[in-house]
Amino acid sequence: MAVYSREFTKRIDYPLIIILASLLLIGLMMVYSSSFDFGYRVFDQPTYFFGRQIIWALLGTAGMIVMMSVDYHTWQRFSIPLMGGILFLLILLLIVGQERFGSVRALWGGSVQPSELSKLIIIIYVADWLSSKGERLRMVTYGLVPFAILIGVVAGLIVMQPDFSTAILIVVTAIAMFFIAGADIVQLGIGFIFGGATFGFLISRSEHALARVKVYLGSLGGADVGYHVQQNLDALRAGRITGTGLGDGVYKLGILPLAHNDSIFAVLGEELGLIGCLLVVGLFVALAYRGFQIALEASDDFGTVLAAGLTCWLIFQALINVAVITNTLPFTGIPLPFISYGGSSLAVSMTGVGLLLGISRGTLEERSEESARYDFGRRDGRPRISNSRRR
Repeated sequence: MAVYSREFTKRIDYPLIIILASLLLIGLMMVYSSSFDFGYRVFDQPTYFFGRQIIWALLGTAGMIVMMSVDYHTWQRFSIPLMGGILFLLILLLIVGQERFGSVRALWGGSVQPSELSKLIIIIYVADWLSSKGERLRMVTYGLVPFAILIGVVAGLIVMQPDFSTAILIVVTAIAMFFIAGADIVQLGIGFIFGGATFGFLISRSEHALARVKVYLGSLGGADVGYHVQQNLDALRAGRITGTGLGDGVYKLGILPLAHNDSIFAVLGEELGLIGCLLVVGLFVALAYRGFQIALEASDDFGTVLAAGLTCWLIFQALINVAVITNTLPFTGIPLPFISYGGSSLAVSMTGVGLLLGISRGTLEERSEESARYDFGRRDGRPRISNSRRR
């Protein structure tokens, strides 16, 4: 048991653990700083949101450990039941879910959002589906058409909540996985054209989403950017280079709506300044580098596509959040991974990193086994042969 424990700890991807821990620590600090006033005014508890975020972080840690400990090929075998389960939850949500803030996104009193869980499960299923196609993926009837139907059904259920930002994130991530798996560039072009046209039509039929797009397009021409976006930009400007100091920001005191959630990057910019913003962006860049490195070193196609999909999901989501705060994209509510308040988002994101850690550990184990097979030792007078194969 002790030998197994030592071998297990040797195969932990410590750089990825350090990146995650850094993001999580910053996130917990910012959740408390941005929510203590709101928690005191509404619930008479300054630590109301911070305490719940700690609980979800612990649940996320448990999920991460499970994903890291289990052979990642296990999830490949269960990809179909997992996909069936998330489709059932998304349909159930539309039937029995309660409307909050103009949409139906959560079950069980607002504590669980199936759309957050769907990000992880869809990546697992799509990785299994794509890696099983091989060269047939370049054929329209085997690749683009069934892929478009599959992703279209899931995105359609999420759009019906309505939650356009999550639906777009899932579609963009799936398309990136489609490309990484070896799809033809022409298929990708067709997918982007039809996908963009479909979302454009759906947005035009949604009064709420269309209004946000019109405000954004108007801001590009010099018109008002809207109250929420303007406060985000003002908060970022107030922080300047070094920030006002952790806990000393004023925009979280009733000026920014739900500052501890979608707008937490603006609070971070105000209190920690440009330096703090660059630190967080740098950590996500490091996460992207390590995630794609794990994908390149994976021992099979499933591991490669899965690791790339997980990395794209987290990085795309972070990019969308930062782009919205800086008015680079139309305003939409999507959390900043590991930083924003939100139980389902935090737990699922940490579980996704745990799956990345599991892929990394599986690669190291396979290399160790291959090295042992080729390690003839010195008993026969021949030198040791190291395994230097890279994907």
